[in-house]
Amino acid sequence: MTPLFGARAFPAWNGTMLEFAAKAPRDARATGQLHLPFDLRQKSRLRTKLADGEDAWLLLPRGDILRGGDKLLASDGRIVEVIAQPEDVLHVKCADATALARAAYHLGNRHVAVQVGDGFLRIAADHVLAQMLEGLGATLTPMHAPFEPEAGAYGAAGGHHHGTLGARAGRIHEYQKIV
Repeated sequence: MTPLFGARAFPAWNGTMLEFAAKAPRDARATGQLHLPFDLRQKSRLRTKLADGEDAWLLLPRGDILRGGDKLLASDGRIVEVIAQPEDVLHVKCADATALARAAYHLGNRHVAVQVGDGFLRIAADHVLAQMLEGLGATLTPMHAPFEPEAGAYGAAGGHHHGTLGARAGRIHEYQKIV
């Protein structure tokens, strides 16, 4: 097997690991699984193991976020399904939509990854954020569940930045008049 990026870029690479450098169509039939929590599904370079214990490299385009159900194409042609591994999260509910919007505002103001659901928010477990949300009147339920936060208004182009954005500027502020 020929490495896609070579041993110089990845000194620990020994030529025997399975490589994943591209996504496959979501409807492709998978023959294996890769279980990852959200913090690892954000990484474009990662040494990991498949569910069956086989060593693997993720060598994906920078900025890609893997979601549960995504499929990856291996260097040997196999297709592996990404499974959103359950992790410790806080399930946030509020008395009404205004209180939930207020909680979402305060989380967003702190650049916290938030999963938005029908009448709830979900965040990675964090005792400081839990105190803040309880202070806002939210009801918190600790859970062990898959975490699929929003990608953000700026998409996979590198996230939100302050200051000079240059070519990486988000398109959210580029308006077009509709006639």
